[in-house]
Amino acid sequence: MNIEEYKLYIDNIIRRVEFARVRVSGHHIVKIVAISKYSTTEEIEALYKVGQRAFGENKVQDLKSKSNELEDLPLEWHFVGNLQKNKINNLLDINPDLFQSLDSIELANELQKKLHERDMTLDTLLQINSAKEESKHGVMPEVAIDIYRKIQKECPNISLRGVMSIGAHSEDKAVIKKSFELTHAIYKELGDASICSMGMSGDFELAIECGSNMIRLGSILFPK
Repeated sequence: MNIEEYKLYIDNIIRRVEFARVRVSGHHIVKIVAISKYSTTEEIEALYKVGQRAFGENKVQDLKSKSNELEDLPLEWHFVGNLQKNKINNLLDINPDLFQSLDSIELANELQKKLHERDMTLDTLLQINSAKEESKHGVMPEVAIDIYRKIQKECPNISLRGVMSIGAHSEDKAVIKKSFELTHAIYKELGDASICSMGMSGDFELAIECGSNMIRLGSILFPK
């Protein structure tokens, strides 16, 4: 696929995002984060050339190597994976623009300790397991607001910007929609949150219609 064909392909995805966005409101803004975990730096550069700026990785080592290789480009890097406590320092060395997947109060406390030691802050989202699936990380929706407020109070170096969740793993659109609506209801109840990150390649239009203002698109943006 040459650059012109690729641009047409990406423009079609953006049209789908726009169509879903205006169904919510003409004022509703949606940010696309390109999840590049299975992609090369060359493929990231190609996407950059057609206007994409925010990229996400789910492994600290991959985030480090790709952000280093592409340091000359003005990219915005997100970490979207499960963060093990022994990898916190490695992540903070990279200092991503956004850590999307803070999934427990225990991790928050450890992260706060490391941030305090370095005298730095980190923009972060609280991950909510709104589908209540054992295979997913995140706090349970019933306690999400209490945990969010507790982190705000006890972890001043963690700058909570909002919430993130993964839609229910189901073929039933109504089940997926319910999980998105639950996350969005928590987001709205928080009041001071600005990011509601929901939706991936297979369900981003539904997520946007449920109020998502940040979507994480992987395979759909990097056709093989």
